[in-house]
Amino acid sequence: MPEDIAEQRRKLKKLIEELEQRRGRHTELVTVYVPAGSSITDMMGQLRNEQGTAENIKSKATRKNVVNALDKIIQHLKLYKRTPANGLAAFCGNVSEKEGVDDLQLWTLEPPDQLFTKLYWCDQRFDLDPLRDMVKEKEIYGLFVIDSTDADAGMLRGKRVSVLSHMDSPVPSKIAAGGQSAARFERVRQGLIEDHMKRAASMFREQFEAEDVRGVIVGGPGPMKEKFVEGDYLSDSLKKKIIGVKDIGYTGDHGLDELFNRSQDILKEAAVAKEKEIVKGFFDELHRGGKAVYGLNEVRKAIEMGAAATVLVSEKAELEEVEFLCDCGFSEKTIVKKSEKSSHTCKQCSKNMKVVGEREMVEALEELAATTGAKVVHISRDTAEGEQLYQVGGIGALLRYKI
Repeated sequence: MPEDIAEQRRKLKKLIEELEQRRGRHTELVTVYVPAGSSITDMMGQLRNEQGTAENIKSKATRKNVVNALDKIIQHLKLYKRTPANGLAAFCGNVSEKEGVDDLQLWTLEPPDQLFTKLYWCDQRFDLDPLRDMVKEKEIYGLFVIDSTDADAGMLRGKRVSVLSHMDSPVPSKIAAGGQSAARFERVRQGLIEDHMKRAASMFREQFEAEDVRGVIVGGPGPMKEKFVEGDYLSDSLKKKIIGVKDIGYTGDHGLDELFNRSQDILKEAAVAKEKEIVKGFFDELHRGGKAVYGLNEVRKAIEMGAAATVLVSEKAELEEVEFLCDCGFSEKTIVKKSEKSSHTCKQCSKNMKVVGEREMVEALEELAATTGAKVVHISRDTAEGEQLYQVGGIGALLRYKI
């Protein structure tokens, strides 16, 4: 991933963390998503209509806050001649914690990935789900649909299917005929099918031989998909990438969407297999005394040194990064067990400290890991390997070199 995109994602994570902390006193925080390819002028028109609707809000204070937030967003949208390539997100509202005090704030961003959600929403919290999806680590899978009429290649990132390429087939439909002409027609047709298969294999190779493609699912409405997978059209290395074959009723864009919807069982199995593979590799290295460490302090040290390549974190690890403040003036930020943060004592005066800020440990580790290029992988407890990681503290790291 290019460095500028990585930096955008880090900034997006920080923005999400900030907006998650904001609360409206009433239903008055406004969220607006302008999707890529849509008209920003149309969105401004919709927001003006919403201003008119907001005038009917009974509470004078809430009515004022919603109308002012909408106006501030509209004024910002006027700065754009057209919608940015990836769309636009805007968040605005009175975030003052004191009743009757105005603190109208506006946050806007052009996201690092294309935004497909169109939304106007007013609530006590900002709607951040479309942005959260952008910062999640996404596996890349290939989708390939083939029958005698055409072939289509698509890419699956998270839950989003994108079309990569389409190829029409020269194969004619079967006809009812008899005699030598029918036999000759069938020979010609079989030759065209063979050509179609070879061209489809070439498209498959061009789209899916990249190392970052985790696996490929093949589908189609007829028997040609099995012939394609089982024949000699693909190299052994490409065949190993095929993780499943599914019967579907369509080809084209609809076929790719249907293939994704029908392949949830395959994708779940692939995710579990990947988790098991990563954790097994971690424990193998650990038992050899090789390039692996576990425990919070050891993992943090490895990340800070730039030695950590992959950080493994149990999804249910009961740890948080907490910022503490003592009445004596001493403060610190550290990672502690959730059950122990209320009894955390000051290193200077031994009194219990107040919690003034907190976030999940994994968020803190992801931010730290991003500075050295380490990858953070979430490991569930649904497998024996995942449970084993949890039992040793729920955190470990595979290293680039031994330390």
